[in-house]
Amino acid sequence: MKSSANVTKYIAKAPAWARPVLRELRKTIRAAAPKAREKISYHMPYYGYHGRLAYFAAFKSHCSFFWIGSADKKKFKEELSRQHIVGSTLRILKGEKVPTSIIKKIVKVRAKRNEQKIIEKGSKICSRGHAYKGKGCPICWKGFRK
Repeated sequence: MKSSANVTKYIAKAPAWARPVLRELRKTIRAAAPKAREKISYHMPYYGYHGRLAYFAAFKSHCSFFWIGSADKKKFKEELSRQHIVGSTLRILKGEKVPTSIIKKIVKVRAKRNEQKIIEKGSKICSRGHAYKGKGCPICWKGFRK
């Protein structure tokens, strides 16, 4: 898949110290939201599922996990108090471990929130994560409709 290859290339071009951190972030986000689409957006890896879920990036002395939401900061205030937070960004400094448990929780909550927004708009979500209206998902059942 081309978008996965782009994320793989992004990780490969990152500084040597950051590559294991970026691979761990990717693995964690994918585990928390297996139906999320992966691509490069704003020159960094992006994960979307019925809206934005997360971004991550490597910098000179840290890696960042961007989750774009003040509601998440409030919900996970206690767990995030032990992390390096700048705005809506969790920074993982050079040599630190990736806080996988909190990242998984944030991504799962965001995915569920995005699903809920779709349902509130009157759409349904099929077992593969596609939003649709009416009877049967047109993406999954495309070949079966006449």
